Order: sequence, then structure tokens, then C-alpha cells
Amino acid sequence: MKFQMTGADAARAKLSRAFATAGAAFTGWVLLAGAAAAQGVLGAPRPGQMGLPEPVTPIAREMNFFHDAILLPIITVICLFVLALLVIVVAKFDEKANATPSRTTHHTGLEVAWTIIPVLILLVIAVPSFRLLNHQLTMPDADMTIKVTGNSSWAWTWTYPKEEGGGFEFQTRLLEQDKLPAGKLKLLDVDNEAVVPVNKTVRLQITADVVGIIHSFVIPSFGVRMDAVPGRLNETWFRAEKEGVYYGQCSKLCGKDHAYMPAVIRVVSEQEYKAWLVKARKEFAAVEDAPVRLADAGVSR
Repeated sequence: MKFQMTGADAARAKLSRAFATAGAAFTGWVLLAGAAAAQGVLGAPRPGQMGLPEPVTPIAREMNFFHDAILLPIITVICLFVLALLVIVVAKFDEKANATPSRTTHHTGLEVAWTIIPVLILLVIAVPSFRLLNHQLTMPDADMTIKVTGNSSWAWTWTYPKEEGGGFEFQTRLLEQDKLPAGKLKLLDVDNEAVVPVNKTVRLQITADVVGIIHSFVIPSFGVRMDAVPGRLNETWFRAEKEGVYYGQCSKLCGKDHAYMPAVIRVVSEQEYKAWLVKARKEFAAVEDAPVRLADAGVSR
């Protein structure tokens, strides 16, 4: 015997299927997010994520507060106000509702208002903005220094100075995507991660090689973004307060492999960092003592 569903039954069945699909999607998102958290991955995009990444440095927290508590409310109010004005104009000044248009060309109060109000809004934004900029550019006493060089081969070179227990450098390159190991993130994980200790102030010296390609070094969870310019040594800093793996990418349109130039920093305990230094000194060849090679002046150009 065949039964024919009524319109209400069909609607309920459709709604049930929609809820089931949404539930399955939510469950998958939770599992993926849980897997990322289990791996100690805090600084990577997550399925369904909206908004800024979780901040793990003082600067990143201040940036997120500036965006979420100051800029976003102001932008929302302005957008709603402009939308209301458009609706009023469309409804009130329609040709049928207002057959005889107004001849008004000036209104002193209105002109003063639309000049003064934007100035006041900019002043409200300027105070926390300048304070944040000052905190970003004022370099505190650093516990360690790392030099990061953007290469013309679309890779990052990390140099740890000898006087701070380093004396080596290495490059980081994107893992082969067709042979990506389990648990690694597509287009983000690299062969050699940079490592820093937790709760230590790290000075980053950022530049690019002399070939002439400008890159931009970005770690969103740290609130770090700095251009890597050939012939110029830029400086910034961070102090990561949580252990984990934090991802970034070059944010300049730097050429054909721009999309395949991630930067990865692993934040570990001080004991783990000291153990990594010992291992890294053996694994990576020292370069600071290498002789400087000069071009032969007699070579014709």
C-alpha cells in the first residue's frame, strides 16, 4: 500500500533532513576543531571560523580589542544609519509622494553636522589607534633575536645568532601537497618549523634577499605583520603566552609562488627550546663564520 505525504508532512520531512545535515556538518566541524586543538594547533584557521584568530600575545589582544570593541560597533552604526537614510529618501522623496521637489540647496546645520560628526568619530578612533601603534613600534628589551629573510625562491630563511646559543640558519618550505603526512595542514605546514620559548620577548629582524622581491611576514595570532624589503632591516617583536603551533603566510603578491610561502613558529617550554637548540646546531650547518665571497672586479659586464 502506498501512502502519499501531505504538504505539511513533506515540509516536516524536508526540515528534518535539513536539521540532520546541519547536525552532521556541526559534528564534523567539532571533530576537526578538536583534532586541531589536540595537536596544539592554536594559530591556524578552523572550519567555520569567523572573526580574528585567537590572540596569544599582548599586541594581538590589543589589536583584537581595537577591532571588536571600537571599530566594529562604529562601522555597524554608520552602516545602519546610512541604510536608514537611503530608505527614508526612497520612501519620502519618491516622485509620486513628492510631486513638487524642494528647492533647498543649503542647510547650515546639516553641513556643520556632516563635517563635525566624522571628525569626532575619527578622534575616537585615533586615540586607541595611536596607542596601539606606539606599543607595536616601541621595542622592549628582548630575550632573543631571530632574523627572518624572504627569499627569491619563495621560502623563508631563519637565522639564530651565535651569541644567543644559535649560530645556524635554515630555510622553511611548504611540504609536498600530494604526499602530505596525516595531521599536517594543507598549504600551511612546512618542513622546518621555527621554534621559540613561551613567555619570552622575541625580536624579529625581517628583510629580503638582494634579488629584489618584496615579501610580507605575517603571523596573525601574534599580531605580527612586517614587510621584508631588500636592503632594509625592519624590526618587530612578540611574546607568545601559550605553547602551540602558529601559522602565517606571505601577504604580498610577491610572484608565482606567493600562495606557497607559509611561515610556521612552534612555541614550546624553555626546557624543550634548549633541547631543540642542541639538536638544531647539529642538524643545520653554521653560516655565520662562512667567508664572504666578492665578485671579481675584472669580470666584464
